[in-house]
Amino acid sequence: MLISKKSRTLQFITSIFHSIHSQITSHPRISLFIFSLSLVQLLIFCSPFPPPPAPVSLPSMADDRCEEGNVYVYKLPTMFNSDLVGTCEDLDPWHWQCGVATNGGYGTTATELAGIIPENLLQVWHRTNQFSSEIIFHNRILKHKCRTMEPESATVFYIPFYAGLAVGKYLFTDSTNDERDFHAVELIKWVQMQRYWQRSNGSDHVIVLGRITWDFRRLTDPEKRWGSTFLNMPEMQTVTRFTIERAPGDYHDIGIPYPTGFHPRSISDIRTWQNFIRTYNRTSLFTFVGAAREDVGDDIRGLLLQTCRNESVSGTCRVVDCAVTPCANGSSAIMESLLGSEFCLQPRGDSFTRRSVFDCMIAGAVPVLFWNRTMYDQYEWYLPEEPESYSVFIDHNDVSAGRKSIKGVLENYSKDVVKKMRERVIEIIPKIVYSDDESNNGGMKDAFDIAMDGVLRRFKAERDERRRESDGSKKTRWKI
Repeated sequence: MLISKKSRTLQFITSIFHSIHSQITSHPRISLFIFSLSLVQLLIFCSPFPPPPAPVSLPSMADDRCEEGNVYVYKLPTMFNSDLVGTCEDLDPWHWQCGVATNGGYGTTATELAGIIPENLLQVWHRTNQFSSEIIFHNRILKHKCRTMEPESATVFYIPFYAGLAVGKYLFTDSTNDERDFHAVELIKWVQMQRYWQRSNGSDHVIVLGRITWDFRRLTDPEKRWGSTFLNMPEMQTVTRFTIERAPGDYHDIGIPYPTGFHPRSISDIRTWQNFIRTYNRTSLFTFVGAAREDVGDDIRGLLLQTCRNESVSGTCRVVDCAVTPCANGSSAIMESLLGSEFCLQPRGDSFTRRSVFDCMIAGAVPVLFWNRTMYDQYEWYLPEEPESYSVFIDHNDVSAGRKSIKGVLENYSKDVVKKMRERVIEIIPKIVYSDDESNNGGMKDAFDIAMDGVLRRFKAERDERRRESDGSKKTRWKI
C-alpha cells in the first residue's frame, strides 16, 4: 500500500519526539541542547521554502559545444619551446628567425604597405615570419574553446614543442647530427614518461612543425646532413603532425597554410580586403617573385626570371628578383607586383611548396603551378577539389623544353574565365589566413580553426571505429 506524503510527515515528526524523549531521559544535562537541535531539524523539514541548491562544480575550460572532443595542452619544460625563441644574432646568417616570436608569432605591423593597401586595414598586415606557425598555434590553442584542463576528458593531446626552432639553430652551421637531434631526443624521453602517452603510444597526440616535413627526416647519407631525424624516430610514427609541407602518402602529416602577413580581426576585415582585391586595377598579365636556384634539381626559376624580364618591357610581366630585393617576410614591392597582376608564377622552391603561393592568393592573383605537389597534394583541408577552378597548371618539363609558352597559355584564358577563377581564389582567402587571436572573428573559420576542427573529427572517428571493432569482437566471442 502506498503511504501518503502527510502520513510520512507525521511518522517523521513522531520519530523525532521519541528521540527527544529518549535523549532527555538518558542525558538530562544536555536535554535542552538536544531539544533545541531537534526543534531546528523539525522546522527545517516543515519549512515551505525549497531546499538549497546542490553544490555546483567548477566548469572546465572546454566548451559545451565541443561535440567532437576536447584538447589538452601539455606543459613542457621551457627548454622545448620558450627557451628556443632567441634573437636574430644568435642564429644563421640569413636571419630566418627574425621577428618569429614578436606579437604571438604575427610580427610587427607592416607600415611599409601604407599607401598600397586600404588605410583601415594597415593594422592587420604584419611582417610575419614564414616559420612562425609553431608559436601561432601554441598561443591559439591555449585560448581554444575546446581546451580542457582535465586530461581524462581529452580527445587530443597537444605537444607544444618548437621543433622547427630547435633544428633551425643548426641548419646553417657546421653542427653535428647529435646537436641537430638533441631537443627531439629529449622531447621523446619526456613524453614517454607521461601517463596519457603511455596509454595510447602517442596515437592521440598532435604537434605543429614550423618548417617543412623534410627538415625532420634527415637521410642516412653522411653527405646529406640537413635537418634532424625527428620524424624518423619510431616513437613519432603514430603522432599527427601539422606542417607547412607534408610528405605525400603519410597519413600522419597534415598540410597547413604557410603564415602570411594578413591577420584579419573580423569578418568585416575579410570583406573589406576581398572587395579591395576584387576591384583592383591589374595592368599586367603575370608576375614572378623569386630568385634563380641553380642548386635545386629541375629548377626553372632562372628561366621564369628571364622570361619575366623579357616581358616586363611591354608590361606583360612584373618581376621581383629576391636576390636583389629582400623577400623573406614580404615587402611593398611584392605586394604591388601581386596586386597588379592577373596571374602569379609559382615554381618549386627549396622544396615543392613555398609561402609565395599563399601571398599570391591573398593578393587575389591566380597561381600558376608547375608541379602537382606544390599545392594539389598538400592542402586538402583548405582547397577546392577542382584545382582548375582556382589555378593554372603547366608542366615544368614543357616549360624547360620550350614546348609551351607561359604567355601563350595564359593569354588563352578569357577575361570572364579569369574573373571566375579570381572569385574562387577570393572565396578561399578566409580559410588560408591566421586571424587575430584577440578577436572572436564573428564565427569565421580560419586556417587554425580548420586544422583543429579537422584533427578533432579525425581522432573522434578513429576512437569510434576502435569501439565498433571492440564491440564486434566481443559479440563474436559471445557467439562462440
